[in-house]
Amino acid sequence: MRQYDDPVEVRRGETEDPDQFLWRGRLWKVRAVVAHWVETGPWWQAAVRSGGGGAEAAAVDLVAERELWRVEAGRGMPSAAQESYGVFDLSFDWTDGRWQLVGCLD
Repeated sequence: MRQYDDPVEVRRGETEDPDQFLWRGRLWKVRAVVAHWVETGPWWQAAVRSGGGGAEAAAVDLVAERELWRVEAGRGMPSAAQESYGVFDLSFDWTDGRWQLVGCLD
């Protein structure tokens, strides 16, 4: 799977899952949600800094969460031979309310 960090616009369906997304000027229609999970902040990356004669652990925001969806999506008619199709990882960051495309397998 290729890694990305591209902003996307997402429209959610009735179930609040992604229904469509706009990536690089192209509209993709979600055909199926393959997986859905939540990730918390990177607690394992807590750095130790020295200062004032002692070591102090840097605070890591463990409540920061992002929600991820792995979706099958296509452009065009599902039965058309010319349909563009792929599997995408979409991320929603609760801290800033942004959607990102973080991975693609096509």
